[in-house]
Amino acid sequence: MKIDLAGKTAIVSGSTAGIGLAVALALAETGADVIVNGRSQARVDEAMAYIRTRMPTARLRGVPGDLGTKEGIDGFIRLVPQADILVNNLGIFEQKPFLETPDEDWQRFFDVNVLSGVRLTRHYLPGMVERAWGRVVFVSSESALNIPADMVAYGFSKAAQVAIARGIAEGVPGTGVTVNSVLPGPTRTEGVMEMFAKAARETGRPAEEIMAEFVPQHRPASLIRRLAEPDEIASMVAYVCSPQASATTGATLRVEGGLLRHPG
Repeated sequence: MKIDLAGKTAIVSGSTAGIGLAVALALAETGADVIVNGRSQARVDEAMAYIRTRMPTARLRGVPGDLGTKEGIDGFIRLVPQADILVNNLGIFEQKPFLETPDEDWQRFFDVNVLSGVRLTRHYLPGMVERAWGRVVFVSSESALNIPADMVAYGFSKAAQVAIARGIAEGVPGTGVTVNSVLPGPTRTEGVMEMFAKAARETGRPAEEIMAEFVPQHRPASLIRRLAEPDEIASMVAYVCSPQASATTGATLRVEGGLLRHPG
């Protein structure tokens, strides 16, 4: 199957590292014009340089900005007024017990993980409907359905993304616009590797040992028995953004290695 998105403009929020960077590369490989976003120009430039090492003919535009804030969103949409594809990938996570999570942390997770996608979608969706074609994807997490006790605020924000994506899809039936959420499992991203490095510093154990134990100890239901790679998640996102996925909307698509046992 060849995915051809030539002539389409794709925004990937938070695309300078991890899953976002892999998605930006995957969409560039389909021929889309990809907007690379991060909080600083330096990070955006690094990401675009990396993509071009993998695909020299990639059609890229870098637009820095903190999309976790209203001001950042407003500045971004002034520079990128319309798009055909929106991948709401921007997100943060942190391990912290529920009783030690203050109000400001809950607000931060809501602003970055939830409101960023709400604000971007609210702006770009009408144009997609008017043109009778569009793709909106929320990069959620298996934690939306399997909320970790040490990351309740994160799990809440990811569950909110799933609900929002379904609700938006319900509001645009028969328009040619699809809205879906994708649920990765534990993935070998820079943030996850830093989590292991922090644990290593705190315990004096090798980070590689902690990483090897993570899935068996914390996600024992995993059927792949390992961390996923960012490009494995990106492949699903690229498909959902494709013309071939025109009958997939309002869906919650799993790329979590089979660790969620219940259906739906």
